[in-house]
Amino acid sequence: MKKVVKIIAWGILLLLIIVAGFLIHIASSDIPNYEVEKIEYSAKSSPEIIARGEKLSLMLCANCHLNRETMKLTGKRMLDMPPEFGEIYSQNITQDKVNGIGNWTDADLLILLRTGIKKGGQYSPPYMPKLPKMADADVNAIIAFLRSDNHMVQADPSPDIPPKPSFLTKFLSRVAFKPFPMPEEKIEMPDTSNSIELGEYLAHNLDCFACHSADFKSNNYLDPPLSEGYFGGGNQLLDEDGQTRISSNLTPDKETGIGTWSKREFIEAVKYGRKKGQKPLQYPMVPYTQLSDQEVAAIYDYLQSLPPISNKIERAI
Repeated sequence: MKKVVKIIAWGILLLLIIVAGFLIHIASSDIPNYEVEKIEYSAKSSPEIIARGEKLSLMLCANCHLNRETMKLTGKRMLDMPPEFGEIYSQNITQDKVNGIGNWTDADLLILLRTGIKKGGQYSPPYMPKLPKMADADVNAIIAFLRSDNHMVQADPSPDIPPKPSFLTKFLSRVAFKPFPMPEEKIEMPDTSNSIELGEYLAHNLDCFACHSADFKSNNYLDPPLSEGYFGGGNQLLDEDGQTRISSNLTPDKETGIGTWSKREFIEAVKYGRKKGQKPLQYPMVPYTQLSDQEVAAIYDYLQSLPPISNKIERAI
């Protein structure tokens, strides 16, 4: 009997040593690297394509990468990032060849935007949004904009401040956070004459669902409607002062969602941050002035088509 107990004790000790070694390895290492797929790709460009790319970049990239001192996409401290992720800085994505993306190929940018794998192979954790379902033409437009002569992306030597990911981020990047696969088939633009189809496309690819579902941890970025509490709100967001803001319920529930909102009220809120009789919307919800009334109306139509979720949330944004 004593021999059995001794063997079990040694087994437990060995297991603890293995676990401790694994944890020490994670703590002392960086975010993992992956093999970079070799692809041939060159972005198409025209004034119209660049204009589309600027519109998308202002909504998807500028919030994180626009530095108010340089007024370029040179990166900044992400004060609205949950502290459990670590001390996170967005990177310089201007055309500078040393500190920016000036020596990245179009294929490098495409792989990053689609999968989250950077040039060199390092994975970018979920605080860097990926675009696995965006239409090929729109991803192309973003890359064309990053290559354009727009002042926001012109070469700037501002050095990157390396992020300091937490142990939790490093751990989850090995067991839960993984790169997305490159699309196997062409992804077409939505039918703009179909309001619900257009609204779904925008609601997914502008990342609206990510904030307005239950939790970032349970979001399904490859199939957004499978996200827990899809558009029912309740996700805990941070403002730029680190204060918690709870996302709103955007389902058509008449008591706790936007079931009684008119289309005009929704357009005013999304484009200008205004709601009649109420205080203006606050960060992290920013005005999407780049969207047309038709586009915001399409998002409204799509949200009204969803099953209502009863989830009462005191307005915090």
